[in-house]
Amino acid sequence: MRRLACLLLLAASVSSHAAPDGPEVAARQAARAVSDSGLMGRLEHVGSAVIEGAHTVRDRAADLVVNAMGFLGVPYRRGGNSPDTGFDCSGFVRAMYEQTIGLVLPRRANEQAAATEKIDKNELQPGDLVFFNTMRRAFSHVGIYVGGGKFIHAPKPGAQVRVEDMGGSYWARRFDGARRVTGGSDAPAVAATAAIPNP
Repeated sequence: MRRLACLLLLAASVSSHAAPDGPEVAARQAARAVSDSGLMGRLEHVGSAVIEGAHTVRDRAADLVVNAMGFLGVPYRRGGNSPDTGFDCSGFVRAMYEQTIGLVLPRRANEQAAATEKIDKNELQPGDLVFFNTMRRAFSHVGIYVGGGKFIHAPKPGAQVRVEDMGGSYWARRFDGARRVTGGSDAPAVAATAAIPNP
């Protein structure tokens, strides 16, 4: 973004200071300088990459969270990966990413952690994954961060998909790390593994 702003300022300074002969001459000289330097191509490339990249990521995260919220109340089911039969934690995350973004994540929570990019807790953004140690082993539970210190997940047998606060004592003590899923709907799947039940 800083590079785009610098290029725009350079183009503006070329057009405003290029010639004292009047605005038409200055405009022609600025156009020639931009053309000769290849600045326009760089502006278009950087501008479209910045705008498209930010727009796509923001839209997908919002869509992912909205889609996940639509499944509040679906019952937990060990090994479940659909709203018809119920979800377990990793089945829920996998289904949301596949339905919303078109990425197929691994089936188990620990595999999802291994296949995604590690980030600091203070970098969490809606759509990122949060992991917890709920079964005396690392990355045994996963949810989707929705913002404001909260996450949505399929918690345990007898419960339903719900939103909870990561700051609550139970979750804060068991927090294992945060991960970001990289890629997009036009990217190959992160990984495809056999459906192995995982709480």
